[in-house]
Amino acid sequence: MFADGDEYDEGHTVAGWTGVGIATLGAAVTGVGLCVWRPVGVWLGLGIMALSVLVTWALHLMGWGKPSGPRPHDQWSWKVRDLTARNGHADCVGCRMAGRRPEPAATPAVITPPVTDPHQQAVATESVS
Repeated sequence: MFADGDEYDEGHTVAGWTGVGIATLGAAVTGVGLCVWRPVGVWLGLGIMALSVLVTWALHLMGWGKPSGPRPHDQWSWKVRDLTARNGHADCVGCRMAGRRPEPAATPAVITPPVTDPHQQAVATESVS
């Protein structure tokens, strides 16, 4: 249990598990390449590990990854797709790299009161020009 009394989802997702599986295979191929001193095996393993990053990113953008932070309990299952991925997640580097940026929160417009004193109006006009 956590301080607020609620458990957090640990982020087990299709994108995460697939990426870890491919990266593990890449690490194994790299290790075998090092042990038998075959540069081709090392480069092949490193290529597989790079592929794991791209596959994980693609799955995340398709909605099989989840945003960081707490989520409602009904979205904890790894079988649940994240439907908000289409618009992008806040503070997500992968979404920003794909050009997906969520709409920023609306900021209130700054309204300046009208100037009634003629001296202040002249000063305001001079500072604008």
